[in-house]
Amino acid sequence: MTRSHVLRWLLWAGIASACLLAVATLSSPLWLGPTIARQASAVLGRPVAVGRVVLRPGSPLTITADEVLVGNPPDFPTDEEPLLRLGRLAMQLEVGALLRRREVVIPSVELTRPVVRLVSLPDGRRNYGSELGSRLLETLAGSKIGPVRIQDGQARVSLADPQAELDLKIKTVEGSELGPNAIHAEARGTYTDEPTQATLLLGGGREWHEPSASWSFDLDLTNGPTRASANGLVQQPLKPRTAALDLSISGPDMARLAPLTGVSLPHTPPYDLRGKLHYLENRFQFNGISGRMGKSDVQGTLTVIKGRERPLITADLSSRSADLRDITSLITGEPGPPGTPGQTPEQQERAEQVSRAARSSSRLLPSKPINMQRLRRADTHLVYRAESIKGRSMPFDDLAMRLEIVDGAVALRPLSFKVGQGRISGDIQLSPKSEEAVNGRADIRFDRLDLARLMQTTGRHQGRGALSGTARVEGTGRSLAEILGNGDGALTLSMTDGDLSKLLVDLAGLRLGSALLTSLGGEQRTRVECFLADMELRRGRLSTRALLLETEDAVTQGQGAVDLKREQVQIRLRTESKRLTIGVLPTALLISGSLKAPNAAPARPEGTGGAIADLFSALPTVQLGIGDDPRCERLVRRARRG
Repeated sequence: MTRSHVLRWLLWAGIASACLLAVATLSSPLWLGPTIARQASAVLGRPVAVGRVVLRPGSPLTITADEVLVGNPPDFPTDEEPLLRLGRLAMQLEVGALLRRREVVIPSVELTRPVVRLVSLPDGRRNYGSELGSRLLETLAGSKIGPVRIQDGQARVSLADPQAELDLKIKTVEGSELGPNAIHAEARGTYTDEPTQATLLLGGGREWHEPSASWSFDLDLTNGPTRASANGLVQQPLKPRTAALDLSISGPDMARLAPLTGVSLPHTPPYDLRGKLHYLENRFQFNGISGRMGKSDVQGTLTVIKGRERPLITADLSSRSADLRDITSLITGEPGPPGTPGQTPEQQERAEQVSRAARSSSRLLPSKPINMQRLRRADTHLVYRAESIKGRSMPFDDLAMRLEIVDGAVALRPLSFKVGQGRISGDIQLSPKSEEAVNGRADIRFDRLDLARLMQTTGRHQGRGALSGTARVEGTGRSLAEILGNGDGALTLSMTDGDLSKLLVDLAGLRLGSALLTSLGGEQRTRVECFLADMELRRGRLSTRALLLETEDAVTQGQGAVDLKREQVQIRLRTESKRLTIGVLPTALLISGSLKAPNAAPARPEGTGGAIADLFSALPTVQLGIGDDPRCERLVRRARRG
């Protein structure tokens, strides 16, 4: 062999050896794992360790890394498990796209035996959060990532607030109805100290980076007594931009949803609702709502906007048939009356306690303090209509209201109830006065209220007529009882051209003989010529300026007061017959005692006063607001003439 041939052979052998050495170096370079770990640590702001890294040349390039570990932040306790342990990471990389266009294209990612540990401590520190997510998203911005496959994934979540301990299993489901490589996740444990179970199936999207790609979403969740299911489409599931889901949700109290939704919702009776949920940039809109809340059916729309100083809740709701106690529960925060469907054992016990306390209490006016902190948690704009009101003893036929809560200030305007052919309408405002007290103001108008509907609630007496008038009150306090007990205002009521149970009128005038005959002969009616009540409220004391009832055969006047602070009443009624009446006692009737359970008994004689004319000596403008019928005004003029 010539020298030139030997040199040529040695040259090609050297080149081949160099190529083999280069391939061996690239296949398992000792320097690549530590380099990747250092760069990842700098990006994530926490320690990262990477075991053996293998590169398999090709198009695309395959990169495999074993035993990847992502630690916790530097200030986290050292005895806590790391954020992530990953048995193996395998990914493909389009080198040509990276060299030619500086574009990161990752056709596929495989995660084998990932174990995630999420922890939040009582002092507020946590090993995950928006900062870590922002860094990851910033690093991956512009990257094109294909299907992600997960084998034997696990996660354990321990949260101090809300109290949660959850174990998750995550895997990729091949050939799912949601498309190839759908992700299936199951969670079990406790959330807010309630037993929790959830199942999520996510799939259908082709590439994670594609902003317009729609992903099928199917979730079933149970958190204590709360149950929810949602299915539909989401975009960019790692950082959702929009979602359109069919949602069904039920539970004993919507306030329990606050830890799940991040929005403070009011306490409600048990609910079962369905509808369409749309999400777009911190805006949740629940359309086409149908279902029930307590014993009332509910339809309408609910919108929640986050990302503000206080969340904004806007609702337009209606009911075909409503139980007024359900609406009262929304205001008081109580679980509704005993026997409401869907109550938890705790709510049933609480409802029984509230009912027993109400029955045993000597007080009538609500004394529960107004929760100012709860009113400031969110701004609310609510429109609500009920076509009919349930309850055999309920005088109201329908309800319409508009509620606004802005920074703790409450406005109900209007609040309107239909009573027969008439209506009660009001304008009510509550303004924060201090950390505990509010200033309350109410202007109420009674417009031709159907007396038959009002008397129907007694279950014993009957009547007919149209009652009209106004009421005004303004006061300061921590509860409705304190506002009225400290309030100033007035009450004026009048009625003409109606009739009342003759038994009721006879008993008010202590005409016992007539009452006996009336009861033996069945319920009879007596025509009402005029009814007038004019009362002044000063510092919680409601005093009569005029209280007058004229029927076809008698005139009854009343004098006295109702102490709203002490909830005591003392009103004296005196009746003068227009004609001969059997069994009239020559004394007045005294109504006294508590406002909740007043007593009626013959009053002690107080001189010879009590003429009708005395009633109007201090009432120069009683004729105002009586109405078109002149009979009350003629009675007033006649009484003033003596």
